[in-house]
Amino acid sequence: MATVYLGLGSNIGDKVDIIKKSLEIMEANYDVKIKKISSFYETEPMEYKNQDWFVNAVAEIETNLTPEKLLEVINEIEIEIERIRTLKWGPRSIDIDILYYDQELIATSELQIPHVRLSARSFVLIPLDEIAKDIKHPILNKKPMEMYDMIYSPSIVKKLEFAS
Repeated sequence: MATVYLGLGSNIGDKVDIIKKSLEIMEANYDVKIKKISSFYETEPMEYKNQDWFVNAVAEIETNLTPEKLLEVINEIEIEIERIRTLKWGPRSIDIDILYYDQELIATSELQIPHVRLSARSFVLIPLDEIAKDIKHPILNKKPMEMYDMIYSPSIVKKLEFAS
């Protein structure tokens, strides 16, 4: 079984419910066991600012799925949740990213693991630190908060007390 960390985000509809539903679909229909889910965090949009704030979380899962098959499952779930891709970094009902897949390094046209922008995303590093504070980036050899401390201008991340 591989240990995988997923970043999840939503800024359309009932954001918390959509993230929870995405994880439920994944665990119910695929070879996935959810081990931990971080708290939920309200986060400001980064690249495209003219949109609602996001809710983000990180989940630790165990799976027998290959990274490529897991990506297919994620794409199926995003379709089921009715994610529409109209604008890069724009509004979306759900976005699921593979952050880490064990300590594997994968670089294909379809998949980059660890996630290529992981070290620059406050909205991923803070919830990742909550559930896996000792995990080290396999290239940078840094823990989540060590990477967070390197961000020049971190985005605003606020823990939602009611949503976990």
